[in-house]
Amino acid sequence: MKTCADRIQTQFDLVLGDLADVPVVAAMAHATRGGKRLRGFLVLESARVHGIDEHRAIWPATAIEALHAYSLVHDDLPCMDDDDLRRGLPTLHRKWDEATAILAGDALQTLAFDLVTQPEIGGAEVQVALAAALAKASGAEGMVLGQALDIAAETAETPLSLADIEALQKGKTGALIEWAAMAGPRMAQADPEPLRAYSAALGLAFQIADDILDVEGDAQTVGKATRKDADAGKATFVSLLGLAEAKRRAADLVQRACDCLSVYGDDAETLREVARFVISRKT
Repeated sequence: MKTCADRIQTQFDLVLGDLADVPVVAAMAHATRGGKRLRGFLVLESARVHGIDEHRAIWPATAIEALHAYSLVHDDLPCMDDDDLRRGLPTLHRKWDEATAILAGDALQTLAFDLVTQPEIGGAEVQVALAAALAKASGAEGMVLGQALDIAAETAETPLSLADIEALQKGKTGALIEWAAMAGPRMAQADPEPLRAYSAALGLAFQIADDILDVEGDAQTVGKATRKDADAGKATFVSLLGLAEAKRRAADLVQRACDCLSVYGDDAETLREVARFVISRKT
């Protein structure tokens, strides 16, 4: 993952270097530094198991990280979660101002669609498939929907049920993870169902792990504020299931994710390892 993260960072440096004279590019570069690069890693690995070269896959891998960075920039704004720290660094609206943060986020979102339509990726059919799927995953049927449900829950009279939280997180967290894992078969024009099932389980396990980190982690290690959900009275997997049951549920989901990869045999061992990593991470 570290190797893939470095490769994606190099690609960001090249892409943003071409825009060096644009005023918001420094903020865009700040927002795209650091992090696990899990989504980009999933693109590269799903491409590899389908025989897609890295020089093709690096474009959608960088695209999903640009889209994810935009979502974090906007999520951190005072009108959303109002966070001061992200990936151990000041959030954009703290380091610059709110207007710069909004514009940098907007620019990162559109950059993502630019990157998935590069000719190096493949033919027009592949480019359109990636772009159309990214629009659904990131928009009103995916990530934005999840974020909207999350905001609405803060003032709802009735607390969220477990099914409500699963539906919310399927959009907010799961949609981009699913897109990333399915990028490989989309590029290869192969059956995406094994990786669709894998990513559905992986995305839910990832969010449960996040809820656990919010309780057990510390801000310095995690790189962002912790215990915010509990302080705000938010319903989470931990608050509804309890810590021990949440951990058990996450482990079951990881096993389910790994089982979905049987069609790929040993070629998918790294994808199995990343599923196990998701619930053992400290950041």
